[in-house]
Amino acid sequence: MCFHTSQTKKVVELENRFKVSLHDDELREAYDNNPFYHLNGFAHPDLLIIPQEEPSVLVPGKWGIVPQNKTIAQLDSYYKEAVKFGGGLNAQAEKLFNHFIYKPAATSRRCLIPVTGFFEPHEHQGKKYPFYISRKDKEAFALAGIYTLIEGLPTFSILTKTASPLFAKIHNQKKRQPVLISPYHEQDWLDDHLNENQIQELIHLNYPEGELNPYTVSKDLFSPKINSDIPEITEHIGYEGVGL
Repeated sequence: MCFHTSQTKKVVELENRFKVSLHDDELREAYDNNPFYHLNGFAHPDLLIIPQEEPSVLVPGKWGIVPQNKTIAQLDSYYKEAVKFGGGLNAQAEKLFNHFIYKPAATSRRCLIPVTGFFEPHEHQGKKYPFYISRKDKEAFALAGIYTLIEGLPTFSILTKTASPLFAKIHNQKKRQPVLISPYHEQDWLDDHLNENQIQELIHLNYPEGELNPYTVSKDLFSPKINSDIPEITEHIGYEGVGL
């Protein structure tokens, strides 16, 4: 599952890449001065997302989708309870149209989550090794998500699906992957007029994986005692017998 991401681009780079504008310019300095080399979803960080309701803007959203009937004051207690369900960080695409939280969002509250990469676990001889997946050209790309609005604050989840052959080699235990939206279909994902079949078609399209660069990184990523939100966490580290 996709519980760890990175987003290191300046706001203006995301604006140019996705043809959007930051909704609140007062936030620009904060995001520009704090690149995210490793975002742990279980800390429920704020990321910039592109929401279907306003597809021309970047807005802050909290990672971890929350039922629509909650309030901002209830978020912390909800996340503590929801940790046993994955904290709302991922949403299985197979349940998109029948899950009580996902279904209302499926048609009208989809979003793009710009990232520069994400991390997935690989198991080898009983041990876990993290892979980092980014684009070969280092450009930002989009993960597919859904969101709810809690007193105006988006809370979002990254959609996942059965792994492609490439991602099945990487995430070789659960064999899942996030839904990546290619640049050619980003605007389609935010289209208000899609029906269920069209949404499912976009989910099942394969991203051009020849443009991706997966490789192993430091196992510090898994340690809660080590600050892994540093540039070095995305550097390649090789392990004997572990590779693609």
